[in-house]
Amino acid sequence: MTQHVTQNGVDIDKLIRWDKQHYLHPTSSIQQHQKNGPTLIIKDGKGVYLTDVYGNRFIDGMASLWNVNIGHGRKEMGEAAKEQMEKLAYSSSFANLSHEPVIRLAQKIASLTPGDLNVSFFTSGGSESNDTAFKLVRHYWKLKNQPERKKIIGLDLGFHGITIGATSATGITQFHDVSTANAPDFLHAKPFLTNCERGDTTDPDYARSFRGIIEREGQDTVAAVILETVQGAGGVNIPPDGYLQAVRQLCDEYGIMMIMDEIICGFGRTGKWFGVDHWDVVPDLMTIAKGITSGYIQLGAVVMREYIRDELAERSEGTLFHGFTYSGHPTACAIALKNIEIVEAEQLMANAQNMEIELAKGFAYLEEKHMIAANGRSLGLLGGYDLLADRESAKSFDPSLNVAPKVVEECYRRGLIVRPITYGGKNTIVMAPPLIITKEEIANMIEIFSDAIDAVETSLGY
Repeated sequence: MTQHVTQNGVDIDKLIRWDKQHYLHPTSSIQQHQKNGPTLIIKDGKGVYLTDVYGNRFIDGMASLWNVNIGHGRKEMGEAAKEQMEKLAYSSSFANLSHEPVIRLAQKIASLTPGDLNVSFFTSGGSESNDTAFKLVRHYWKLKNQPERKKIIGLDLGFHGITIGATSATGITQFHDVSTANAPDFLHAKPFLTNCERGDTTDPDYARSFRGIIEREGQDTVAAVILETVQGAGGVNIPPDGYLQAVRQLCDEYGIMMIMDEIICGFGRTGKWFGVDHWDVVPDLMTIAKGITSGYIQLGAVVMREYIRDELAERSEGTLFHGFTYSGHPTACAIALKNIEIVEAEQLMANAQNMEIELAKGFAYLEEKHMIAANGRSLGLLGGYDLLADRESAKSFDPSLNVAPKVVEECYRRGLIVRPITYGGKNTIVMAPPLIITKEEIANMIEIFSDAIDAVETSLGY
């Protein structure tokens, strides 16, 4: 007779078997899943903690997918959803239909965004937001009698989502390799070439800069550039001071639109409402998702400057044939409004700024104590550090050693969920805990990191 492992009346063996049989996981190893089943089965969350079906508790060092900014288990979010669902759970926004939650949310976003980024088109998430931005800028240029302006230039190691257009804009090769073909008219520049973007043609990387690519392709073929304010999935790569301003000036010079992907950075993650606020840059379009609802429900948006909406209105005739079933979903909008209210009332951006200081102290401690920890960096509560075979020479580990994944595995064993980045031979640990995290919880994370690195260093013979 088969004996099942149960916990609080839950047949865990059955859950594992059903998961393997019936659930194809996103961004996961299919072979590993079929061999070992799910890594964790999460039962509940409270604050910065997640608990699995066995009762093990973990610090959610990634805010799940960079998004649970206000923390888990907020009853007021459920109450906001219940209140809206009982009133109007869903209504279409097609054919200029509207409702109060979407109107109030659009106005609220306009009050938070920089400059005249005052017009929102709502989606169900980040990938849809970026694909919408690409379609809108191409439609704009078509209406301006410049249909040849359709090329989109992204950055190496940039991540913009997994729909076909968003994948094509992404600058991480592994995401391109899933399919036999990507969308045409997407190119990629080398990131953070500030001097090149300002016109320094003597730089050996000039041809790979935004400016170099625009000159090669012809400015009259380029619709927009897109970049994350801070590259998240690429390894928490923070642009140097002056870079975003240089790209903004470049776009103005060539009459090209600047799309800022704020899907990770938005709504307090970096200690300000949006990452661009650190550099006083106003893009033409801004894509948002994740932190807009702290992941309590699916929602995203493209926020555009007023001139784009005005020209679309002036030049277009008939219907804009683009929209999603759940564009402006009433319940999602109500939850977003409650989420923003919490971020404001609890001063979570100020906490992110204060906890950035604690993270920096922690990274310094790791680098002092461990031979392989290096390059700690953070902006607000978006942080990461590298693992190097030799810090002085910046020598990387052989990819076959899987150093970052091993450190993350050791973190799991000690009750911390974070993420390894291994693209292009990197060994980077990234983190983005909920914005409610405390000084004591940051210290606990650092101690777990230290113990995990100790274990991996010992296995490597350091």
